[in-house]
Amino acid sequence: MNERRPYIIVTRRLPQSVETALADGFEVQLNPADRQFTRDELRAALAGADGLLCTLTDPLDRSVLLPGPHRARILASFGVGVNHVDLDAARQAGLLVTNTPDVLTDCTADLTIALILMTLRRLGEGERLLRAGEWRGWTPTHHLGRQVTGRTLGIVGFGRIGRAVALRAHRGFGMRILVHSRTRPERADLERCGASYCDSLDALLPDVEILSLHVPATAQTRGMMDARRLALLPAGAVLINTARGDLVDEPALIQALQSGRLGAAGLDVFAREPEVPAALREMENVVLLPHLGSATVETRTAMGLRAVKNLVDFFSGAEPRDRVG
Repeated sequence: MNERRPYIIVTRRLPQSVETALADGFEVQLNPADRQFTRDELRAALAGADGLLCTLTDPLDRSVLLPGPHRARILASFGVGVNHVDLDAARQAGLLVTNTPDVLTDCTADLTIALILMTLRRLGEGERLLRAGEWRGWTPTHHLGRQVTGRTLGIVGFGRIGRAVALRAHRGFGMRILVHSRTRPERADLERCGASYCDSLDALLPDVEILSLHVPATAQTRGMMDARRLALLPAGAVLINTARGDLVDEPALIQALQSGRLGAAGLDVFAREPEVPAALREMENVVLLPHLGSATVETRTAMGLRAVKNLVDFFSGAEPRDRVG
């Protein structure tokens, strides 16, 4: 690195070990209050720092990125998805963009399985009942859910996380796995998970009891689970989303749940986070989590250190491993 240490602004609070690693290599402005930056603050950060370590809560769109000029030359994003960054505008502004893939695969896959268990076995409802002091004791017909083992699971998106979910579901719960993705997976990847490939999403939907989404939010995938596609699922099917909230048309989802057409939903992400529609919060057959997919100490630390490595590589003249734009 140059004698003058690059100046990095960090937009959210990070695990202590990550902040320490940043301070070891850079001049750093941290965010100990963990307050989300405004658009004006993001513009000021781009103008004043050499690089920005940002997160999915930062709306780095054209209105923020253009026009410059910017002092910053890199956006090191903490997370896999970069739908919060307008990659075309970033290129126009001369900003390189990186993400932090690989390290959150197992964590998110584990949470996906947890949501499947919670929805089918009605675990959230049961805990709320007990905490409210309304449990009157065991009876043979009380609070019956549905068996998880042997169900048919549909997976949309067969990247790292989709494959990890399929492996857990097939080997751990004997599930039949159906898969649809933008590109046809390698035969070996399908066989490892006991999965069969469907050429189209519409062909997959009628045959699954549980549908789990694992695709990025793009112009092509936003709203992909709309009223028409939700209606293609069998009556009583369960929808799981640990990917991005705007993959699902939330009003259509609410209607499908309220009508009884959809049996349940397990949601870790929402279209307008942190806002969650009141109708979803009021339904007992919906499990709601506050975007916890990668929320373990181990994973969030690994994500942060990966972002730091991308910054170190960039400012030392090397190509960052995780460049996405």
